[in-house]
Amino acid sequence: MHQKFIPTLALAGVLALLAGCHKQVAVAHPPAAPQPEVAKTAPPPTPVQPAPVAVAQATRPAMPSEATKATIQELLNRIQDVYFDYNKHALRPDAETTLQADAKTLREILADYPTYKLTVEGFCDERGSDEYNLALGDARAKKAEEFLETLGLPASQLRTVSFGKERPVCTEHDESCWQRNRRAHITQEQSS
Repeated sequence: MHQKFIPTLALAGVLALLAGCHKQVAVAHPPAAPQPEVAKTAPPPTPVQPAPVAVAQATRPAMPSEATKATIQELLNRIQDVYFDYNKHALRPDAETTLQADAKTLREILADYPTYKLTVEGFCDERGSDEYNLALGDARAKKAEEFLETLGLPASQLRTVSFGKERPVCTEHDESCWQRNRRAHITQEQSS
């Protein structure tokens, strides 16, 4: 019985020795990289605030002040009317030049005030019926409006109206006077 115990004891010693060696081998491996700690109580990121310029644009008034309207009217008073040939609504080259002259300033005004509108008025001379002249004045106003749109003025901020042969600027009965009455005129939209 004593003999059985020695080999078992010897076997146990060898196993212990191997186990000890095994631990030394495990220690020889480099340690694992430390894992970053995740803070569970960190506050959520703060949202980025819009730039002050964007806030200023959002609060810009849609309509100009009375002082700005007066300045706009001064500009409109300097703008020349565009003139048309007898019984025609096509824009002449001189009319296109006139409309181009102040289109940039008008575009800037309309861009600053997105709900503000300008009116293009169409007029005729005294010859012809009221109905005919209302239709011709309308065609003249629309032709001028279309040209202003090609120059970058937004269609949504332009409207047209025809006065036909009403509201003449000249009341003589000759070609010189009639020519002055065949026109398109730009003005501020009147408040209702």
